[in-house]
Amino acid sequence: MSRVPMTVFGEKALREELDYLKSEKRPRIIKDIATAREHGDLKENAEYHAAREEQSFTEGRIQELEGKLSNAQVIDVMEIPYAGKVIFGTTVQLINCDTDEEVCYQIVGDDEADIKKHKISVNSPIAKGLIGKLEGEVAAIKTPRGLVELEIEKVEHL
Repeated sequence: MSRVPMTVFGEKALREELDYLKSEKRPRIIKDIATAREHGDLKENAEYHAAREEQSFTEGRIQELEGKLSNAQVIDVMEIPYAGKVIFGTTVQLINCDTDEEVCYQIVGDDEADIKKHKISVNSPIAKGLIGKLEGEVAAIKTPRGLVELEIEKVEHL
């Protein structure tokens, strides 16, 4: 499996979730299953079936997180010399050339992407169009609404 880029903060968030699932949620579910078993007939025991289903989802998520973390290529943008170039992990201030609307995005891994927090996936069309460009350059991004030209106003390593 290929390496998956991830920021330091993204790795930390996944590790915290994994730790929570293993140290808190998994033991609670085991207790819930034991308690539900004490109630008798398992065929008609809704609490037991709900706890087993929750256990299944939790174990699946633990495996997923362990897989992602084992394949993660953690990139700390702060360790990369600043060159005014858009790379993974940088925060980019953009100006829409048609509307003069300003927007700011950080380019992150797929698991970290959250448009509400202005974090876009490195695999998104916008990020793909920006990667490698320098401050002051204009990137033409193909969107469902047509071609959008975005001027790179500022690139920051945050």
